[in-house]
Amino acid sequence: MSQRRVVLHVGTPKSGTSYLQDRLHRNRERLEADGLDYVATRTGDHFEAALDVLGTRWGGAEKAARGQWDALVATARTSRGDVLVSHEILAGAVPDAVARVRASFPDHEVHVVLTARDLGRQVPAEWQERVKHRGRRDYASFLRTLERNYAVAEPTPFWRVQHLPRVLATWGAGLPAERVHLVTVPPPGAPHDLLWHRFAEVLGLSDPTAYAGSDRTNASLGGVEVTALRLINIAAQQRELPRDPYVRWVREGLVKEVLAARSTSPPATVPPAARDRVDRVVEEWLLALRAAEVHVVGDLEDLRPVWPDESTTPWSDPDTADPVLVAQRVAEAAAWLAEQAARPEPEPDAGIPLPVPPTVTRLARRWRG
Repeated sequence: MSQRRVVLHVGTPKSGTSYLQDRLHRNRERLEADGLDYVATRTGDHFEAALDVLGTRWGGAEKAARGQWDALVATARTSRGDVLVSHEILAGAVPDAVARVRASFPDHEVHVVLTARDLGRQVPAEWQERVKHRGRRDYASFLRTLERNYAVAEPTPFWRVQHLPRVLATWGAGLPAERVHLVTVPPPGAPHDLLWHRFAEVLGLSDPTAYAGSDRTNASLGGVEVTALRLINIAAQQRELPRDPYVRWVREGLVKEVLAARSTSPPATVPPAARDRVDRVVEEWLLALRAAEVHVVGDLEDLRPVWPDESTTPWSDPDTADPVLVAQRVAEAAAWLAEQAARPEPEPDAGIPLPVPPTVTRLARRWRG
């Protein structure tokens, strides 16, 4: 009998990981029939286990995560088949954390999988995601930080999880190249399930089309909506709003129910003046990835950004979004929160007090400067 595998899907963030993990979650029994155990946990996903093994601070969530990596490993050791671990924050692991993860499976053949999307889409997506996690920084300062810290010895959070050659070198250290897999995210316009089929090829699934699909997507915001959320985050920070009510009422509530649902403004993209620099970084990465000779599923050319035609799609700066539209979104967010507070029967797990939304006029005045 061949040695069992442990497949470590370690990111990157914003590369279709939520979609893939939701599809895995919906098909646990079918995966088991294919000889693969997507390890069950108390939350259903591997975030707590990943956070625990990384030892990273995460707004207090790391306290609840203590011991969850060992719990995941204990469950995995009861499996008779191959084991799959998947969470995108693992991309930021330092060598000591990687060593602990791999040492947790001494009897398994270790495989590392990295899903990767072109840097042109990753840059604005990561900025938006940080704002959805209480970030207050505008787009221009975010871009300046990326450029200033690209080549530093201690990478900033963005480059720690998005620098593809570095992540693969850290996780693949000492592994044969054929056990290090890079799955490229297809370019815009490709079939929706192509990423799943590429991922399934690495997993060795017998019939990927037989697996139940997923309609999971991350809430996408336009420039107006991101700016509105930044203002809400500024006010929430001033009020010292704890993480739990923010997650419940802002990130999982008004972001999805109001801002994303009503988003009509142009999304953030890489500014035209920065696109040559992004192209140079990508070319550097492609040279390194070809030299590494890792197993590529898809096409390395998928990692080249496809820039919009400025003559038909002019660049829109999210930092200069129309203040009237921004104020309108904040008003809609405040109305939604008031509507939730007016519900006669709270949800069973309620008990966290609603945040008091700042007034629209004060937020609009602050945003104007």
